Amino acid sequence: AMIKAGIIGATGYAGAELARLLLQRDDVEIVWYGSRSYVGEDFASIYRNTAHAENEPCKDDDMAKLAEIADVIFTATPQGFCASQVTEDILSKTKIIDLSADFRIKDVDVYEKWYKIKHATPQFIGEAVYGLPEINREKIKGARLIANPGCYPTCSTLSIYPLLKEGLIDPDTIIIDAKSGTSGAGRGAKVDNLYCEVNENIKAYGVANHRHTPEIEEQLSYAAGQPVLINFTPHLVPMNRGILITAYASLKKEVSYEEVKAAYDKYYANEKFVRVLEKDVCPQTKWVEGSNYVDVNFKIDPRTKRVIMMGAMDNLVKGAAGQAVQNMNLMFGLKESEGLELVPMFP
Repeated sequence: AMIKAGIIGATGYAGAELARLLLQRDDVEIVWYGSRSYVGEDFASIYRNTAHAENEPCKDDDMAKLAEIADVIFTATPQGFCASQVTEDILSKTKIIDLSADFRIKDVDVYEKWYKIKHATPQFIGEAVYGLPEINREKIKGARLIANPGCYPTCSTLSIYPLLKEGLIDPDTIIIDAKSGTSGAGRGAKVDNLYCEVNENIKAYGVANHRHTPEIEEQLSYAAGQPVLINFTPHLVPMNRGILITAYASLKKEVSYEEVKAAYDKYYANEKFVRVLEKDVCPQTKWVEGSNYVDVNFKIDPRTKRVIMMGAMDNLVKGAAGQAVQNMNLMFGLKESEGLELVPMFP
């Protein structure tokens, strides 16, 4: 049966990427392009890449009205919106995949501290499933509310998870160095994102206080079976798309390449969208651009008794819209990779 999908926040980068992925499918109909800024304007006039594929006017962000006609609602909106709109009545009528952070963090006090807003519907936090299919696949299948993971947390967690889960690294020693293209900052006009500010430049931001920190810590804590605190430092680089993670941790014991590789293979050998690269091949964002793949690898440093864990992915696909579609496929009992078997673009 045709899935009727609505996108609230359709004219942001993540929302537009959702539209791009869903417009290619014969089993999904986009019934609502929600955009507070462009009500009444044709979606294709805002994103000309969709010309001849779509010519629907944008509507408002009325989730209750949308729930009457949609089988699934994607909210690619700022923090606080989804939590302020969702109700039991809405969830009884439709499924919600929220691309914001509203339901990712299980401790409401932690959410409010880091995001500086009051959570409007904490009663739904416990029900929401963290939508990282490689870890929570079975829970996602039966969910009606999905907290789609953040881009940095997706790449960070998948890069580190196997070694934490297998107890090969010391959880207290994890440092994550992250780099992202400018689309990760959204489509809103900001001086810091102007061409002259970003081009030929690289800079750290959110040092020691980036909002994705508690989300990464929570997911790594589940893997470690104990509380995990990390140093997480993101950087903005002059490219459109892509995230590169380089994470460091002390090894608990002397290990061989084969032992560490076996840990990654244990969790990812059968995962469609996680590619464990060959020995000594470092992930590159160009190899995953425009796709739902995450490339991961590692390097053991016997001199310092540490391991370097690396990951690369497209922040708008696996880091946002692609992962949301992956979750939708699971929720509706479809082939998980449906509409996502995109060969990365190169160059």
